[in-house]
Amino acid sequence: MSRTAHRIYIGTMVFIVLLTTIYLSLVGKSYYQTSLEERFYHPDHKAFKPSGIMGHTLGIVGTLLILIGVFGYQARKYMKVLSKVWVLKHWLEFHIFLCTLGPVMILFHTSFKFGGIVSVSFWSMVAVVASGVAGRFIYLQIPRTIQGRELSLHEIKALQNETIEQLKEGVKGVDLNEILGVSSERKSNLFLQYFTDLIYLSQLKNQLKVNGLNKNQITKIAQLVQFELGMSRKIERLALMQKLFHYWHIIHLPFAIIMLVIMVIHVGVTIMFGYKWIF
Repeated sequence: MSRTAHRIYIGTMVFIVLLTTIYLSLVGKSYYQTSLEERFYHPDHKAFKPSGIMGHTLGIVGTLLILIGVFGYQARKYMKVLSKVWVLKHWLEFHIFLCTLGPVMILFHTSFKFGGIVSVSFWSMVAVVASGVAGRFIYLQIPRTIQGRELSLHEIKALQNETIEQLKEGVKGVDLNEILGVSSERKSNLFLQYFTDLIYLSQLKNQLKVNGLNKNQITKIAQLVQFELGMSRKIERLALMQKLFHYWHIIHLPFAIIMLVIMVIHVGVTIMFGYKWIF
């Protein structure tokens, strides 16, 4: 998948989540803003209550999305027969998408009414989503192959050296040390690095333009420099991120198990009481 195609892929998933949230908020706005005591008399109560056609549908679809997201990703991760079906990185992104969209639907399924054992499942779900966002950030800080395999420090440095050699070929006549010079401020502040690098790359492009390089050369060199800066930062933080990723699993997994177990109990009890959706 090319970089452009990957951006479209990510953008489409984000758009679907936002569109679904906005649509459900607008469609049920009047009902959800009504107090719990008065909802019984609301004209949309029959459809939007958790056991109503709309509420029940959201619960079922949301649950299925979560189950597909969780077990689909685990199957791709551990089953050899699926090892060549899409790269693991894209499966992880799809897992995050489904496990974000599913909880959004379940939130509206509850009609924002939480209580009993179901509330434990709901807040576990919130913890899973929140920790998933944090885990995604940590995951991106650890260099990996396109298949998702974690790179060793030796492999990362080899990749960095290869990038520097490519830069040497493309910036003849320009001081390479000046181009790759990273200020201590850029290294010291994780949250400002993105913005300082944008300014740095803009200045670099202007410098290369002054040196007479054409647009294609400037774009290629800027991409290589951006990649090299990213590798430098990731090498600096590699040990810390690997440790954080290990602890992240310890936090993320128990909440996911609690959520799934109570979800299964909830579905079982619902069926026992005769709530069988449209059947």
